[in-house]
Amino acid sequence: MSVFSLFVVYLLIWWVTLFAVLPFGVVGQNEKGEIVNGSEPGAPTDSNIKKKAVITTVIATIIWLLVCFIIISGLLSWDILADFLNIDKLSED
Repeated sequence: MSVFSLFVVYLLIWWVTLFAVLPFGVVGQNEKGEIVNGSEPGAPTDSNIKKKAVITTVIATIIWLLVCFIIISGLLSWDILADFLNIDKLSED
C-alpha cells in the first residue's frame, strides 16, 4: 500500500468513527432544563467536540492498524473476496 492509500483509508475510518462517536453523551436542552429562547429544545447543551475528536482519533487509529495489518499480511485480498462473493477473479493471472 502506498502512503496515500494508507492516508485515505485512515481518513475514511476516522470519519465513520466520528459519526459513530458523536451521539454519545449528548444532553439536550430540554433534558437539562435550560432551553434557550428561539432554539430547538432537543439541541445539545455542550457538544464536547474536542473530547470526541480525541476519542475518535484513538478508536480510528486502533481500527486502522487492524485493517492495515489484515491487508498487508495478506489475510484478506481481492481474490479471497472474489471467491467469497462467487464472482469472477478481479485480477488476471
